[in-house]
Amino acid sequence: MSRFGLIGKNISYSFSRKYFSEKFAAEGIAATYENFDLQHIAQFPEILQKYDDLAGFNVTIPYKEAIMPFLDRLDTTAQEIGAVNTIKLEKNGSLTGHNTDYFGFLKALEPELEKQHQKALILGTGGASKAVIYALKVLGIEPQLVSRTGSKNAILYTQLSEEIIEQHKLIINTTPLGTFPQVEECPAIPTRYLGNEHLVFDLIYNPSQTKLLQLAAAKGAKVQNGQNMLELQAQKAWQIWNEE
Repeated sequence: MSRFGLIGKNISYSFSRKYFSEKFAAEGIAATYENFDLQHIAQFPEILQKYDDLAGFNVTIPYKEAIMPFLDRLDTTAQEIGAVNTIKLEKNGSLTGHNTDYFGFLKALEPELEKQHQKALILGTGGASKAVIYALKVLGIEPQLVSRTGSKNAILYTQLSEEIIEQHKLIINTTPLGTFPQVEECPAIPTRYLGNEHLVFDLIYNPSQTKLLQLAAAKGAKVQNGQNMLELQAQKAWQIWNEE
């Protein structure tokens, strides 16, 4: 019996546990999947010491970057992205970090793209945004980060003018704002400037339509949540865990 799990904080809502538990039951796989809800990433080694049947982890907010110093190596993609959402326990006991978020996002986004989606606003600057940037560059889309504090790489929400919204027909939310149960929360973007040429992609999947997506849809924008991305990245994680 192999044990898999999700590393994160306040993750009772987790997609991963339900997805993999149902997969294991349906396919007769001798494995379990559980949430490892950590108040601090320093608790991670305790999990490794406690269980001797661990085979792999998924990693979610807020530890996609903080987990990296605890790993023995990163695959090339995870190293380039600078964030990890999948960990494989190798046969020799070492830990290898991977990133399947970029794969799930890319494959979920690609069918929705139209010719006007040449530039993207990425809301948030955490680990998920790094995977999104990587995927956008693969697709040849120019990314622009947006944050509450601003930096040399990010503009402020308060700088989002009608002109900037008009120039960026693709908007991606990588923040947790709007996740259940805080469903009335929303990134502070001027949705009044959105139109039917915009595509708004929210990585959140619970609820299925966040406040941001509701406001965007009301302006005629095309909207998509993170459910398909999650399923695709989970399938990729399973593939990695089972590679020899």
